[in-house]
Amino acid sequence: MTGKNVTLRLLDKADREILKLPRPVKGAIYDFQHKFKTNPDSAGLRLKQLQGHDKLYSARINDEYRALLLRLADDDWLIVSVKHRKDVYAHLDRLTYSVNRVTGGIEYVDLQVVQEEVLSPPAPQTATPSLPAEPLHPAEPAVAQPLFDKWSEQQLTDLGVAPSLIPVVAALTTEDQLLGLVEYAPQLTGEVLLALYDGKAYEDVLEQVTAPVAAPEPVDTEDFRAAVARPATIVTTTDDALREALEGEDFGRWKVFLHPTQAKLVTRDYSGPARVGGGPGTGKTIVALHRVKHLVEQLPAGRTKPVLLTTYNKNLAADLRSRLLALGGEPLLSRVEISHVDQLALRTVREAEPGNRKRIIDEAQAVREWRSLLDELGEDGWDAEFLNDEWTQVILGQAVTSRTDYFRARRAGRGRTVSRSERAEIWQLAERFTQRLDRLEVQTWDQIAERAAQLETERARRIQAIDRQREEAGGLDNIHMADGSGGWLRYRYRHIVVDEAQDLRPAHWKMLRAMTAPDRNDLFLVGDTHQRIYKNQVTLGSLGINIRGRSSKLSLSYRTTRQILRSALNVLGQETYDDLDGSTETLAGYRSVLSGAVPDLHRLNDWEDEREAIAALIESWGHVPHEQIAIAVPTNQMASEAANTLARHGIRALEIGPDGPRGDSGVHIGTMFRFKGLEYQRMIIAGLTDGLVPRASVQQRRTTDPARYRTEMQRARSLLFVAATRARDSLDVFWHGEPSPFLKELIKVRPPVAA
Repeated sequence: MTGKNVTLRLLDKADREILKLPRPVKGAIYDFQHKFKTNPDSAGLRLKQLQGHDKLYSARINDEYRALLLRLADDDWLIVSVKHRKDVYAHLDRLTYSVNRVTGGIEYVDLQVVQEEVLSPPAPQTATPSLPAEPLHPAEPAVAQPLFDKWSEQQLTDLGVAPSLIPVVAALTTEDQLLGLVEYAPQLTGEVLLALYDGKAYEDVLEQVTAPVAAPEPVDTEDFRAAVARPATIVTTTDDALREALEGEDFGRWKVFLHPTQAKLVTRDYSGPARVGGGPGTGKTIVALHRVKHLVEQLPAGRTKPVLLTTYNKNLAADLRSRLLALGGEPLLSRVEISHVDQLALRTVREAEPGNRKRIIDEAQAVREWRSLLDELGEDGWDAEFLNDEWTQVILGQAVTSRTDYFRARRAGRGRTVSRSERAEIWQLAERFTQRLDRLEVQTWDQIAERAAQLETERARRIQAIDRQREEAGGLDNIHMADGSGGWLRYRYRHIVVDEAQDLRPAHWKMLRAMTAPDRNDLFLVGDTHQRIYKNQVTLGSLGINIRGRSSKLSLSYRTTRQILRSALNVLGQETYDDLDGSTETLAGYRSVLSGAVPDLHRLNDWEDEREAIAALIESWGHVPHEQIAIAVPTNQMASEAANTLARHGIRALEIGPDGPRGDSGVHIGTMFRFKGLEYQRMIIAGLTDGLVPRASVQQRRTTDPARYRTEMQRARSLLFVAATRARDSLDVFWHGEPSPFLKELIKVRPPVAA
């Protein structure tokens, strides 16, 4: 056999196994794959077929370790496991591999390991008792019942459970056994079993878990060559991808592996705008990045940047740039414009109005200017925050330019109703406010976004008018130059991909809609309204972006453990959330196959005690890199005070600003707003005291403005939800005095640990 065209792939489960091996062994595996692809028959590799198997072979990696490989064809091989040589031949009859008849993917299971580690785990090494983890369900009855006895073998098989594991599934009687099996089972088997165990109906599991990854065509379970090409067989082949898998330590895996559900969304051909939703950690941003790569790969050769990747702030945009560079290198980056949406709007306005050099103020400064205006006018009947919201969300948001238009403007979701006479007062105040900003030579980001939307909408109208003229002229072209640009008048982008879509303003959407022609694959949006941390609530259909029939949802979390996920969902309570298009969004089916410790709750006497307890906790995590620890607090002042306390304990802290962490190493500290899009091994949320979360001013609106109170409470819940779901391995929650009302359910099931 010549090695010239040999293909060697690595199965996802083998990759996870390899990550646990010593670093020298990982290096030997990397060398092995080079040698194998050059000449599999080399005497040093000792390639041989395993007794009793027609497709399974072993090959020498080094003196101690062997690779187990499936021979898919003469020149096509798949590494399914790496074992110590003493473990390879002991139980050959317990090594199983098959093509799943639902997904069409290749699955490999070592039944001996499952038996030893799941059904017959070794006795603990120490007699010292450990605190039991909180059970996911009430305590089991004295006589253990099989967990899955209510489902038949046929039903489990139809859901996609690996047939070789059906007897093992039937023997499971404890949650620990189930979680142990999930670690060794094929991914779909684990997802199905956990969904059933969580109480989901068979039909719901079939629809939410199995159907999204089912093969579109009938599966030939004997055709391994076809199976390896399906999305359900998660493999890698290239040298760079293999290196990522060997060195990734889980963080780099997103560059190599996509879940079949994610892969389908990345490559799908959409007839118009499309949206992908899903809870935290489900890989929405990963899908967006791979979607950008897929779109670029479809482009004709060129040097332009016809693909826009955008999000709502500078920090996230910088992160997207670095991740896209890691995914595809400079060639990919050279075809993509990456900009946060306010920067894009500002550039658009300054391109059209080069003389506009007004200073830009943020929302907090705008509210202060409203207060100053009301003080100067002696107006005490209006709230500055209410007026600012009315101005940004209704007047600017709907491009209202006259008092008459304002009288007719929709105010859905604004809560407080206003009479016609009150609208007249508001309009007069809004006019005075804009005049005030002009005198001060300042402008707000909302004004910039609305102006950019107007400019781009007018540009789109001119393009459409030219297209109509061309059609009327029988397809003949005239030369139409873009005003003042010296270039052809055309849409700015062919494709636009938006990350964190839930936090964009209506004006942003109008601008983006006008920047690309209504066509196939024009707009691709990812986001989760449960994570909306700003006030921008929109209905995309009313803004010319129709996603009906082109919305999908990811439901498997790759970041957060089941225990942390449950606690975070408790924070959301019974609130209802929109789906960006006028309907309701839910996290139904949102789940995780990861398991870990339940969050710890800490009640302290005061804020100073909280800070000291946090410092002591971090000191107890001696082995954890400080940049993998984060502290989220309600205010900037609390962030500074926490950083000072850590410094007194010799712990370096980095405060997170608008541009991200201000330094390279140290514990990250910031307000909960700053943690969107980030993740950490260990997450601490502190200061969760009633009056701080939510703010006391929000509680005061309960009777004076009930609708606004509900909106603000929902936003506060979302902010805490975002902070809690940044955690990968552990979550610790601190408060002093009365706890936040959002912690009520958590405290019921998890009493605070002793101070």
